[in-house]
Amino acid sequence: MPSQNKKPPIPRWLLLMGALTALGPLATDFYLPAFPAIMNGLNATQGQVERTLASYLFGLSLAQLFYGPLSDRYGRRFPLIGGLFIFTIASIGCTLTDNIEHLNLWRIAQAFGGAASMVIPRAVIRDNFETRDAAKALSLLMLIMGATPILGPILGGQLLTFTSWRGIFGVMTACGGVLFLAALLTMRESLPPEKAVPLHMSHVARTYWSLLRDTPFICFSLAGAFGAAALFTYISGTPRVLIGQYGVDPQHFGYFFGLGAISLIGASQVSARLLDGNTPEKLLKIAQMGIVGASATGLILTLAGWLPLPVLMLCLMSVMACQGFVYPNAAALALAHQGTRLGAASALIGATQMLLGALAGLAVSHWQSDTPLPLTGLITAFALLSWLFGRIALRTA
Repeated sequence: MPSQNKKPPIPRWLLLMGALTALGPLATDFYLPAFPAIMNGLNATQGQVERTLASYLFGLSLAQLFYGPLSDRYGRRFPLIGGLFIFTIASIGCTLTDNIEHLNLWRIAQAFGGAASMVIPRAVIRDNFETRDAAKALSLLMLIMGATPILGPILGGQLLTFTSWRGIFGVMTACGGVLFLAALLTMRESLPPEKAVPLHMSHVARTYWSLLRDTPFICFSLAGAFGAAALFTYISGTPRVLIGQYGVDPQHFGYFFGLGAISLIGASQVSARLLDGNTPEKLLKIAQMGIVGASATGLILTLAGWLPLPVLMLCLMSVMACQGFVYPNAAALALAHQGTRLGAASALIGATQMLLGALAGLAVSHWQSDTPLPLTGLITAFALLSWLFGRIALRTA
């Protein structure tokens, strides 16, 4: 007789949502070990190559604002399929480009396609789950998508041993194509027809304006977004710090980078389990205190001139672990009472995260230093802002 306590299997639609959510991180960090090769191949500076990451994040930020209203009007399925098609074509463009300016443009186009895979899975989850279960599902997404930050730079570094940086974008093309076919052939519509809302500019503007005036929503969103900005500072800043300052071999960079990703994934799964006996509000409050403490420790040691590689990695892993708690709980709380504007709310959350992530990337690329100060300083600043907006949200919710 089967055990009554056996957990039901993970739905296949949720696994697809996890794979789709992983596409954004894949396009973000898969090519990080290839930065020096892109510099040589396209005769570009380090700052120019780093700004291709910021261009991608800006594109993600803007595009998500369009996919939200589209998914609230026409459903989740067709906007997603269209976005995946754009991502695949743009990835081909990145593979074939011959100068850094064109690479920037193709990265923006790639982002406009990939944004669909970030907005719509969150909305699909809220179509199917209430707040506590949604937080658990978002934590599960972090487990699935978390494999990408671990494997991406590792595989990217290994690919460079027998192919050029163009091969990395070729793999992105293949991933986009596979997910396009998977969504086309297997995804079912999750938005009930009666919840579809009109797609008029005035209605869209009113929806976004009402979201911006919703203090708990916007503060929970900013709490998660500034935590994400710390994450993108880690993504943008670690190649220069680890490879350029600590002498890590580009082929081994992914292993160091993966330590932070492992921390993020593991903590998100602990968060999901703790939700059985704790509220999302409690876990968010504790995690934000932790992210401030860990980041401030790294900053103080940087200013003191004593930050060996193992200590730096310990601080970064602690920050990433706290972010594993911050993101799913802040997102679930922000989406808790959005009703028929769920797609727009999900889009605004994602756009805010990507915009702040892009600004973080630009700040890292422009702040030149022979020490890890740009990395540890910016992470600390974003951690403090995440804590501040989290406290405001918890008091006003």
